[in-house]
Amino acid sequence: MSVKSLPLTDELHEYLVAHGSPPDEIVRELVEETRAALPAEAQMQVAPEQAALLTFLARLVGARQAVEVGTFTGLSSLAIARGLADGGRLTCFDISAEYTSVARRYWARAGVDDRIELRIGPAADGLHDLPHERYLDFAFIDADKVGYPVYWSELVPRMRPGGLIAVDNVLRDGRVLAPQDEADRAIAAFNDEVLADVRVDLVMLPVADGLTLARVR
Repeated sequence: MSVKSLPLTDELHEYLVAHGSPPDEIVRELVEETRAALPAEAQMQVAPEQAALLTFLARLVGARQAVEVGTFTGLSSLAIARGLADGGRLTCFDISAEYTSVARRYWARAGVDDRIELRIGPAADGLHDLPHERYLDFAFIDADKVGYPVYWSELVPRMRPGGLIAVDNVLRDGRVLAPQDEADRAIAAFNDEVLADVRVDLVMLPVADGLTLARVR
């Protein structure tokens, strides 16, 4: 049997978060408010270690132009915005003015609201309207799973060489092995499509619900 990632108990997960850029007060309060106000949807929020990783990755690639597809209450966008280089801009696409109203409050509290442009409406249309040139440094996809292939097809041609795309929920709680619904089947097919895409180098990580990182060639 090959060596594989260590299963995380709750206690080990707490240790991991505490020893890798632990959440500050703003992040903790955003997580708590989301769980309290939206208990049925709170699982849509990225994990705390995932948020720290997004900040780290944005800094690592020196991101000045970034895109997020699927904002929810704003934890991932807050994390990405904190990792942007001076003068950097993050364009967020989401369909919910209600959920993103929470995001706007926390962006302002964190002092990153001037770096973020929120566009309410279908992300496929919004991405299609972006400049048709290779200018994006970083992108994060975390929206409706059936739409992933469209988001991917719009983003990859707009990424600069060496730009990074992060894609969330690529394991579907393990159901990619035996898809149970349309979203599961869509992600399983998407993962195969990305694997065959010669425009990128990629790795799939067992972070949260699975995170694919794709470096555009």
